Amino acid sequence: MTSVARRLSALSSRSNIRTPLLRAKRTYTELPRPPPKDQPAPETFALPSKPRQYYTRPQRDLPQTKSKWPLAIVLGTLGIGSWAAFIAYAANQEKLSSSVVRQLMETIRTSSELRPVLGEAIRFEPVWWLNGDPWISGAIYLMQGNVDLSFRLKGHLQSGTLYFTSIRKAKGEQFTP
Repeated sequence: MTSVARRLSALSSRSNIRTPLLRAKRTYTELPRPPPKDQPAPETFALPSKPRQYYTRPQRDLPQTKSKWPLAIVLGTLGIGSWAAFIAYAANQEKLSSSVVRQLMETIRTSSELRPVLGEAIRFEPVWWLNGDPWISGAIYLMQGNVDLSFRLKGHLQSGTLYFTSIRKAKGEQFTP
């Protein structure tokens, strides 16, 4: 033990404090090595330093790959078609839930002129490709003052098509059918 470690151990034994013994580690330094006396001879290469093949490749034609364009065209067409169908469905649902269509259906259901023709239970005629919802053709432009709709109605006697057009001639005026 070094003298510092002895003193620390003596101090710790006198004060009844248990501390681990500190030991000083000896460090050695190396001197730098001298350069070698004989330098290796420089080596020159005649060819580029490119790795050589382990074996020779067979010389044959590569197989023909299938064109990916038909698949890309089909997937693109399906993607654009799905997008267009979703936009049409969303626009139809917006028209179906508009206040204009709700007011029209309320007026038609309470109309005494249409009850003898269509029957009592007047409702939208469902379309199979909209999962039972009706298809509403036309446009509802309330801000521009144009409403032009047509949709199929169905009663217990007959069915028919409702055509509704309303134009607002000036801003702030009422719509006129």
